[in-house]
Amino acid sequence: MISDSAPMLGQVSRRHWRKSSYSGTAGNCVEVADLGRGVRAVRDSKDPTASALTFTAGEWIAFTTGICAGEFD
Repeated sequence: MISDSAPMLGQVSRRHWRKSSYSGTAGNCVEVADLGRGVRAVRDSKDPTASALTFTAGEWIAFTTGICAGEFD
């Protein structure tokens, strides 16, 4: 995970965040933003001002591959 992404997160406008297609209506939503150079940020939509997690391109690919493979079910 990238630890020094605060400057990049500051450049992400509200319109760049998108909710997961698996988010429910109960407010348990995850939002993702593309920060450029393959870096992704993930945050809780209930608290958009809280810290976001950031992932390199390789970390994001490993994470989404794991999701598709059911590793986190």
